[in-house]
Amino acid sequence: MDFLTLPVRTQGNRTYGLTSIADFGTPMGELGNILADYSHIIDIAKIGIGSAYVTPNLKRKVDLYKDYQIKPYCGGTLFEKCYYQNKIPEYIDYLKNLGIEWVEVSNGTLDIPLATRLEMITMLKDDFHVIAEVGSKDTEKEMSLSQWREEMKQLLDAGCEYVITEGRDSGTAGIYESCGSVKSDLIRELVKDLDQNKIIFEAPTPKHQMYFIRELGPNVNLGNVKLTDVLMLEAQRCGLRSETFYLEDQTCKLP
Repeated sequence: MDFLTLPVRTQGNRTYGLTSIADFGTPMGELGNILADYSHIIDIAKIGIGSAYVTPNLKRKVDLYKDYQIKPYCGGTLFEKCYYQNKIPEYIDYLKNLGIEWVEVSNGTLDIPLATRLEMITMLKDDFHVIAEVGSKDTEKEMSLSQWREEMKQLLDAGCEYVITEGRDSGTAGIYESCGSVKSDLIRELVKDLDQNKIIFEAPTPKHQMYFIRELGPNVNLGNVKLTDVLMLEAQRCGLRSETFYLEDQTCKLP
């Protein structure tokens, strides 16, 4: 259908306007059915937390995502587990054997110094597309605006394709208060100084997703999206939900 005027969405092999889903153990049969219908509105697939290490038929799952032109990668917790046990070389071989071309460098659980993460990015970027996460899963750890801004800038300058703002799959840490509300002042300040097309905002619930769409437009990059929510998210991006109904009046052109 093409008779409505809707916000213009990026298409195909997008570099922004991304929907990054979190796969927490979707069975292969179910995944195949979902991707047959909705793969065109999914760009990246994170095999959540460290679950890739215990996922049955992981190579088949990785290949299935790639067959649908979706970029799979392993959650940052697996990277941190390997770092903690001094197994990064083994982890690199593991990813290469699986045919995974994207890797996340994170410090959501461990306090890995920024200098160390920058060294990791320098080491990895020749063989992988690197995504780095900023922020902690620990709600007691607060970062100042200047820390958020400087860390994100340095990670991008080091060669990351994108930086992810931590939000957990519950939306209760990082860029969110423990009650789930968005740290809106932080978000507004970050996008003043950084290219928002290089930031993936973790937004695990429709409420969080609607906030970012209203604030930053239909082509904001969103992560930790549930597979079952991808169609609803696309409808939100296209102004087909009450809360985003008037989007086409604000933005009909790509930036």
